[in-house]
Amino acid sequence: MTSPEPQPPAPQPQEPESKDRVYRSVPAIAGGVLLLAITGWLGIDAVISGEGRTPWLALAVLLLVVPLVAAFTLRPAVYAGDDRLRIRNPFRLVVVPWAQVAALRSSYSNEVLTQSGAKYQLWAVPVSLRARKKAARREMRATAQARRGTGRDAGRGSALGMPTGLDGGLGRDSVSEGPARAETDRIMDELRGLYEARHQTEAARGEVTVRWAYEVLAPAVAGTVLVLILVVVG
Repeated sequence: MTSPEPQPPAPQPQEPESKDRVYRSVPAIAGGVLLLAITGWLGIDAVISGEGRTPWLALAVLLLVVPLVAAFTLRPAVYAGDDRLRIRNPFRLVVVPWAQVAALRSSYSNEVLTQSGAKYQLWAVPVSLRARKKAARREMRATAQARRGTGRDAGRGSALGMPTGLDGGLGRDSVSEGPARAETDRIMDELRGLYEARHQTEAARGEVTVRWAYEVLAPAVAGTVLVLILVVVG
């Protein structure tokens, strides 16, 4: 009697690849949709009801304006993966491996500095000074409330003969879990954390690549040429 042949081990399920984190500006997208709707309505109306060269001029203006509006509002995005940072700006697509990142800087704009000294702005993560001031005021209010709560708990604990202060466990709930931050500043903090965790890995090595967005530039240039021709021909 022969023993049954050993069965090969069942294949282990592969772990799903981690997806990129995508960051986009919601106000810019909303504004872009509104501008495109207005531009399309005015342009189509001019094409239908216009006379003479007006329909052709309207088409040329649409060919020029629509790609530019979409480029500055709908197109910008930042894709943060385990191995690289992909920056989709209005006219360029920049891929920066984490090992090539020198710093992620926030001032009046959010930028990526590479090891070679190049600088790329993150159009999809714009800096809002108003949001920063609002977050700072919220943090000041939270700190003031925490101090008032700690003071009341300290007085109550002293009267009851209990330990006071944060180490004694009183007033802990009144302290904020962390400093208030503007939305774009929190995004930059996440990108810095991902950079710190991944920039020394082997998969994060590579070269910086830059590709021009010809799908935006070509129709915009064509629209500009047509507008100039129609205006000169007059």
